[in-house]
Amino acid sequence: MNRFIHVAWVLALAGPVYVTPALAHGEADGAVRSVLKEQVAWGIAGEAVQVTRSVEIRMNDQMRFEPDLLEVRLGETLRLVHHNDGQVMHEFVLGTQQELEQHAELMARFPDMEHDEPYMAHVAPGQRGEIIWTFNRAGDFDFACLIAGHYQAGMRGKVRVLAD
Repeated sequence: MNRFIHVAWVLALAGPVYVTPALAHGEADGAVRSVLKEQVAWGIAGEAVQVTRSVEIRMNDQMRFEPDLLEVRLGETLRLVHHNDGQVMHEFVLGTQQELEQHAELMARFPDMEHDEPYMAHVAPGQRGEIIWTFNRAGDFDFACLIAGHYQAGMRGKVRVLAD
């Protein structure tokens, strides 16, 4: 979906939306850009001042995340730091299993599809990326690499958000 149309749709239908400067998707140059803070089922984009802890996540060419299970307390804001230890591009995308499966199907059909949401990090080989995310909904959610073939090879994991 065209980013402009997506933003216009969100502003028209989604209710409160906040736009704040944030470092997203491992921008190595430290560039600050606006991030659309849209509430989704698995949370909302967070801000650096809200971070309660950082979690290192490794990605590799065996199509695995390490760790592949995260436990988070309801309301916690994490800095998720992604390290691509492989030789090919990988990504980290948060979502529900259904949404990730639908997106993986689209990526398989349109491998050059571009997308950039605050719950995604695209990480080149040997590089790192990060997202800051507030988990304000309890439940089990998923993350995956949706690059064509990676999800299908098992590159996925779980986030368990625990209500205290």
